[in-house]
Amino acid sequence: MPDKVITNILDRLPLQDAVRTDVLSKNWRFKWTMLSQLVFDDNFFEYLSKTEGKDNHLRIISRFLLHLKGAITKFVLYIEKMRKFDDDDINHWILFLSKNGIEDLTFKLLDKTPFKLSTHLFSCLQLKHLKIYNCIFNPPPGFHGFPNLLSLELYPNAEKSSDVGDFAIKCRLLEILKLRYILKAGRVKLVEIAKLKNLKTLALSLYDLDNKMITSSDTIFELLDSLPKLQELYLNFQVCKLTESGAKKNFSTAFPCLKALKLAMYLDNAIKLSCAFELIRSFPNMETLEITTYAGWYDSLAPPICSPEVEYNTIGLLQLQSVFFTYCSGSENEVCLIKYLLACSPSLKKIVMRPHSQLEYGKKLTFAMKLLELHRASPVAEIKLF
Repeated sequence: MPDKVITNILDRLPLQDAVRTDVLSKNWRFKWTMLSQLVFDDNFFEYLSKTEGKDNHLRIISRFLLHLKGAITKFVLYIEKMRKFDDDDINHWILFLSKNGIEDLTFKLLDKTPFKLSTHLFSCLQLKHLKIYNCIFNPPPGFHGFPNLLSLELYPNAEKSSDVGDFAIKCRLLEILKLRYILKAGRVKLVEIAKLKNLKTLALSLYDLDNKMITSSDTIFELLDSLPKLQELYLNFQVCKLTESGAKKNFSTAFPCLKALKLAMYLDNAIKLSCAFELIRSFPNMETLEITTYAGWYDSLAPPICSPEVEYNTIGLLQLQSVFFTYCSGSENEVCLIKYLLACSPSLKKIVMRPHSQLEYGKKLTFAMKLLELHRASPVAEIKLF
C-alpha cells in the first residue's frame, strides 16, 4: 500500500486509534509516525487521563511530535479550563510546526489566563487556515501577512492584542473571516474589512467596530457593497444600538450571491425589526436564515411591539428554504417576522423554532397557535416547535 494511502487512512482516525494500528501486523509497526494531521482534543485528553495519568499530557505530546517523520499539515490543540498547560511547551510546538509545513492550525485554549502566542507562529507562511481562541495576538513589526491564508477565525484577548483589522487586510487571499467577542472597541475597522475583496464568509460582532456601536443599517450595507463575492454572513447585534433614521432607510442594492444569513439580535422594538426586514429583503437569493434572539437576557425590557409599517407586498419574494429561530420568546415582533417569511417564501421547506428554556408552557402553546394560523406561500412548508 502506498505511503500516501496509509497516511490518508491514519489521518481519518482519532490519534489514540492511529497509534494502536501498531499492533495490527509487523508491516503496520510505526506506521503511525506517518501521520500528517494531529487533533489533540477533549477526547484525546480524556483517553490520556484514563491510561497515562493526569500530569504528563503535554510531555506525551512533545514526545509524540518528535517521532513523526513527514510534514504536519494540520494541528488542533483544544484545552479546557480545568486542564493545566505550560506556555513553553506550546511555544516549542509552534516552533516545531513552523519548520514542518503546517497549513491548518487551531489553538483553542479555554484557560482564564490568555495565552501569549510565540512569534514563531508568524513564520508559518504556508498557513491556509488559522483559528485562535483566547490568545494574545501580536504580529511582530514588519509582518506582511500570511500569503496563502484562506480562512481566519479570531477570538483573541482584545485588551492585549494588536489591531486585528490591520492584520487581516495583509492576508489578501482571505475567503473566510470570523471575528467574535473582541471586546475592546477599535480593534477592527469597516474600511479595513472592505478591502478583502475575496471574502465569501464574514462573521462580525457589530458593537465593536470603528470605536463605536453600529447605529444604522446603512453602515452594514456600505460594507457589503464592497464584498461582491460574499455568500454567508453572520452579524451579532447583541449590544448594538440602532437609530430610527438608519433602520427606516430603504436600500435599492441587492446582494444576489449571498445564500446564508445568521443574525443574533433581540427583536424588542420596531427599529430592530425594520433592520431585520431590510437585511432579509436585500438578499433575494438567500436559502438559509438563522436568527438567535437572546430573549431570556432582556426580561426587564418593555413588551415588543410589531411595526405597523411593514408591507409584505412591497418587499418581494424570497428563495428561502430553511429558517431557524433560537431562544425565541413568542413576542409579537417574532410572529410578525415569521408571518412575512411564510408569506414571501414559496420555496420554503421548514421553519424550526426553539423557544427559550424559561418560556412558560402556556405562552409556548399560545405562540404555537398563532404560528399555525399564518398563511404559507409554500405548500410544503413545515413549522417545527421544540
